[in-house]
Amino acid sequence: MLDNTPMYTVARQALPAEVLLNSAPAAFAETPDTTRTSKHYRFISTARVIEALQETGFAPTRAQQTRVRGGGSPAHAKHMIRFSHLRTSLSMVDAIPELILINSHNATSPWILRAGIYRPLCTNGLITQIGDFGLVYVPHRGNILTNVVEAALQIMDGFGDIGRVLEQLANRTLTDQERWDFAAQALRMRYPKPEQHIPLSVDQLLLPRRDADYGNSAWLVYNVVQENLVAGGLQGRAASGRASRTRGIRAIAEEVRLNVALWDSAVALLNR
Repeated sequence: MLDNTPMYTVARQALPAEVLLNSAPAAFAETPDTTRTSKHYRFISTARVIEALQETGFAPTRAQQTRVRGGGSPAHAKHMIRFSHLRTSLSMVDAIPELILINSHNATSPWILRAGIYRPLCTNGLITQIGDFGLVYVPHRGNILTNVVEAALQIMDGFGDIGRVLEQLANRTLTDQERWDFAAQALRMRYPKPEQHIPLSVDQLLLPRRDADYGNSAWLVYNVVQENLVAGGLQGRAASGRASRTRGIRAIAEEVRLNVALWDSAVALLNR
């Protein structure tokens, strides 16, 4: 089983092929999972798509794949690859634009392309979406290579809008109450079920991990809360009352869900 494949991040440098293979082996599948795909499913290995994106200037910078449950094949599991574009000079506050590619070879996911942000200070990838920009689905049919590359370039062309939003977040000062409310809402996003035990306090979620993240701007608060939730490792209390540490998020679907919800919550602060 490929339950604990490593995850690597490199700022604006391409990961070597062996690191990609270790982090997301399913990206290199040579055939689909024929027990789950139909005759209409067109198979193209993610490795070929990575090569096509590299030829257009995109460099894979981080890779991971999901844990397989219910008897599925880990060789075809959902995987996520992050890319930086090596020929772009666009910078957004203290972050770098990223392209996120999600796929599986077992018919559980189409090709999904999302807009992302990489912040070198914390290395936690943020996932963004403004309206229809920043999210493209490509089905497993037709000219997949061309469609994926065109969607990737379309997303990169729209990052100017994201950059302007980041500047607004950096210039938006939050009151203590707004900071607390944002973190409390984020905690409910992370643990959405009413019966779920919440091991953390709101105040813990607001504690920066480095000096550079102290401040009351919406951008800094958003990053602090996002890192604390996604990376885990905070001292908390289990439902039994014993001391424990929070787990980092490794499931792709949960990482995307939480990141998108946090981004929407942060952007909503600009309208208050």
